[in-house]
Amino acid sequence: MEILNSSTHLLTIVTVWPLLASILILAIPAARRNGRNLGLGAAVIELALMIVVATQFDFGHAGNAYQLAETYSWIPLFGTSWAMGITSLSLVMLLLAAALVPLVLLAEKNLDQDPKDAGTYAALVLMLEFFMVLIFATRDLFVFYLAFEAMLIPLYMLIGRFGLTEERRAAALKLVIYSLVGGLIMLVGVIALPILNPGPGAFLYENLQSGKLSTGSATGDMLIFLSFFIAFAIKAPMFPVHTWLADAAEAARPGTSTLLVGVLDKVGTYGMIIVCLNVFPGPAKVAAPYIIVLAIISILYGALAALGSKNLLRLISFTSVSHFGFMVMAIFVGSRYALTGAMVYMVAHGLTIAGLFLLSGFLIERGGTATIAAYGGLQRVTPVLAGTFLMTGLASVALPGLSGFVPEYMILLGTWQVLPWAAAISVLSVIIAAVYILLPYQQIFTGPPEKAMKLTDLDTRERVVITPLLVAMVIFGVWAAPLVGTLSNYSDSVQITNVSVEGSNK
Repeated sequence: MEILNSSTHLLTIVTVWPLLASILILAIPAARRNGRNLGLGAAVIELALMIVVATQFDFGHAGNAYQLAETYSWIPLFGTSWAMGITSLSLVMLLLAAALVPLVLLAEKNLDQDPKDAGTYAALVLMLEFFMVLIFATRDLFVFYLAFEAMLIPLYMLIGRFGLTEERRAAALKLVIYSLVGGLIMLVGVIALPILNPGPGAFLYENLQSGKLSTGSATGDMLIFLSFFIAFAIKAPMFPVHTWLADAAEAARPGTSTLLVGVLDKVGTYGMIIVCLNVFPGPAKVAAPYIIVLAIISILYGALAALGSKNLLRLISFTSVSHFGFMVMAIFVGSRYALTGAMVYMVAHGLTIAGLFLLSGFLIERGGTATIAAYGGLQRVTPVLAGTFLMTGLASVALPGLSGFVPEYMILLGTWQVLPWAAAISVLSVIIAAVYILLPYQQIFTGPPEKAMKLTDLDTRERVVITPLLVAMVIFGVWAAPLVGTLSNYSDSVQITNVSVEGSNK
C-alpha cells in the first residue's frame, strides 16, 4: 500500500496524549483527587484531536494508502520502528474508542464517593485508551504486539480493583491468563517475522503484506499463521476460547466492560484482517473452512448461552460471542461484501454493546443486582430506561432502521453467495436473538410494578451518556452508506481473493 507521510506528527500526538494525562493524574496528588473531571476533560480533548485526524484523512485514498504516516527508527537491531499510519478501518476504530471513553468516564458516578479512587480509575481508563489508540494507529507489528500485551496491565487493575463482585480478582486473573497464553503463542510468530523478512522495516505492515512471506514449508507457514490466529481468536472471543469473557463482564464495572467488549475485543478481528489475511493469505485459505465452522459454532453457542443466562451482564457478554462469530465468518468466507459487513459490524456492535452495558450499569446502580428475576414492572416507573434499553436491544438484534441491520444483512448475503449452508445455519441465531433480548426485557420492564416502586428513572447525566449512542444507532441504521463506502474501499486492498473458500470474489 502507498504511504502518505505527514509532517504534523498528529498521530503521535493523539497516541501519546492519553498516556501523558494518565501519568499526570497518578503522579500529582491534587490532580488525582480531581482525577475524574480531569480524566473526562482529557478524554474530550482526545476526541477533539481524533476528529481533527478525521478531517485530515483523504477519503479518496481510503483503500490504498496508510495516511498521516510517521516513521522513526526505534530498535534497528530488531528491525522495529515507531511507525504510525492509518487506513479507513483504523480511523473508524480510533473514532469509536475516542467516543466511548468520555461516555464511560461520565457514566461512572459511584466512584465519586472516594475522589482518589475516581482519579485512579480515570487514569487507568486513559492508559487503556493509549494502548487502544497505539494498536489501531501503528504500522509496526512489533509495536502492535507490545501494546497487545501491555494493555492487560490497566485492564487487570480496572477489573481486579474496581470490579463489582467478590470474584473480580479471579475474573481479572482468568482474563490475563487467557490473554497471556495467546500473547505467548503470538510471540512465536513475531520472532519469526524478522527471520523471514530481514532488514530495516522488518515489522512494517507495508513490507509484510506482500503475500510473499514464507518459511518455504506449508507446515511452517501454517504454524506461524496459527500463532497469530489463536491469539486473535482468544481476544475476539471465539468458541472454545471464550470462557473468560462472561466472568470478566459480570465482575467488571459496566464502563470497563464497555471498553473491553466494545473496543478491545475488536483487536482480535482487526488483527485477523490486517495480519491473518494480508500477511498469510496462503495459510488463511487452507484454514478458512475450519475457522468458518468454529465461527458458526460461536454464533449458535453464544445465542443459546445468552438465552439461558439469568444474569444480565453475562447475557450481554454471550450475545457478543455470537456477534463476533458473525464477524469472523465474514472475514474468512472469501467475499468482499461480507468482509465489508464485518468491518461495519465492528462499529455497530461497539455502539450497541456500549449502550447495553451502560444501561445495565444504570439499572444495577438502582437495584443492586444483575439478576434478571430480581426486577419487574420497571417501564411504569422508569419509562426512559425501559425505552432506551429496548431500542438498544433491538439495534443489537439487527432490527431494520437501526445500526445492526446493515452489517448483519451484508454478512449473511455475502456468505450466502459463497457458502449458502453457512448462511442458512447462521440465520437461526437471528431468531434466537429476538428471544434473548425480548425475554429479559419482558421480565425486567413489564408486569406488576411492586419490585420497581423504589427505583428512579434515568437522570440528566445518564441521559447525556446514552443519547449520543442512540443517535448513532439511528444514523448508521438509516444512512450507513458513507461508512459502508469508506470501508468497502479498504476491503478492496485486503487479500480476500486468496482466502476464498470456493473462489468467490463477490
